[in-house]
Amino acid sequence: MTETGYKQQMLPMEKVFRDPVHNYIHVQHQVILDLIDSKEFQRLRRIKQLGTTSYTFHGGEHSRFSHSLGVYEITRQICNIFTRNFSLEKDNENGWDDSERLVALCAALLHDVGHGPYSHTFEGIFQTDHEAITVAIITSPTTEIYQILNQVEPGFPEKVASVIQKTYPNQQVVQMISSQIDADRMDYLLRDAYYTGTEYGTFDLTRILRVIRPYKEGITFGMNGMHAVEDYIVSRYQMYMQIYFHPVSRGMEVVLHHLLKRAAYLYQEEPASFPCESSLLIPFFTNQYTLEDYLRLDDSSLTTNFMLWTDHSDPILSDLANRFLNRKPLKSAKFNSKTDQWLVADLTHLIEKVGFDPIYYTAVHGSYDLPYDLYRPEESKHRTQIELQEKDGTLVELSQVSDLVQALSGQIHGDDRFFFPKEMLGSQSITLFDDKVQCFTSYFHNGRIVNPNQEN
Repeated sequence: MTETGYKQQMLPMEKVFRDPVHNYIHVQHQVILDLIDSKEFQRLRRIKQLGTTSYTFHGGEHSRFSHSLGVYEITRQICNIFTRNFSLEKDNENGWDDSERLVALCAALLHDVGHGPYSHTFEGIFQTDHEAITVAIITSPTTEIYQILNQVEPGFPEKVASVIQKTYPNQQVVQMISSQIDADRMDYLLRDAYYTGTEYGTFDLTRILRVIRPYKEGITFGMNGMHAVEDYIVSRYQMYMQIYFHPVSRGMEVVLHHLLKRAAYLYQEEPASFPCESSLLIPFFTNQYTLEDYLRLDDSSLTTNFMLWTDHSDPILSDLANRFLNRKPLKSAKFNSKTDQWLVADLTHLIEKVGFDPIYYTAVHGSYDLPYDLYRPEESKHRTQIELQEKDGTLVELSQVSDLVQALSGQIHGDDRFFFPKEMLGSQSITLFDDKVQCFTSYFHNGRIVNPNQEN
């Protein structure tokens, strides 16, 4: 690939961003600095990385902007290591072609640019897809990001987008950004652990970067770094179980989901009842939004609407807005989705009997994660397994040499929870039921839903 024009433009002096995780984030390319300064990328400053998790871990207020810079920095370090130790000149079959550096750096920086406010909750309500929108932002001639990338060379935006879509022909670049151990996951684990004030997500990034290496089909790791990779897998598992799946964060997510759901319903029923300040959401209420409509939204625009809705005439919308803004999560209890559906139905009936609309004040919410899995070619969305490299070049799949990873491989971890108003646990609710109906609290034991007619 011939480097011409914009691609050759290096900054006169390296620019750095001070970062609590990586110390300094180094920028040498003019195109990277221009992408950071684009309005679509700057928007990420206004979108929290962890969504409702900051209601549980108050330090978790960091943005997708800082995470994206972190993914870029790890990718930059990997490119430097590959160029220094594993270039094509040293290994013509498995080596790293440094002409791929810029597409890797741009894809790393822009991999999350399509995230919307409160990310996954917003997606669930309005059926948006942040990865598809990321690709649209990168490839749409109307965006600043496209105009910057297109100056590198014709077709360069589409190359960057294909890395996000995992269709780029060089799998070294793809796996650097998206695999079971990639720059994205490594940064968010360390960054989320730092800002939530926990130790679960910490692992030895320095050691992993020391043993990472390219081969012709992707990325591998030296066998002598097996324990560092193993530690990374365990750290990721612990972060999901202890931080990302925390029941209070999920309780706030349910409130947010129901709040947006109620707003969409009310607008469809009576559009005139909504204040004009809510106009940014109208394209999503009607499912007729454009890329420009999407890029106008951030966490603050939703919060402004929530403040307006606290005084709305609809009591459900007003109450849910107040619950979300003032951190009043729904309570929850674990249950077995295969055997306890009838118990959930009983509880839902009791909640409705008290006067809560179960559509907006109950939820069944499952959170599950697969910490590590092997390559399964029969599945449409298989995972890229982690390979370790022996000194003779032989590749060994990680779980074959790690008993710890083997124990986690292919095992989905998480739980199903039934969410309900905290008020149901008060003594007032008990007096509202006749003698033939069990009181609400009798259905719970040690945080789980149980049959009240059986001894615990």
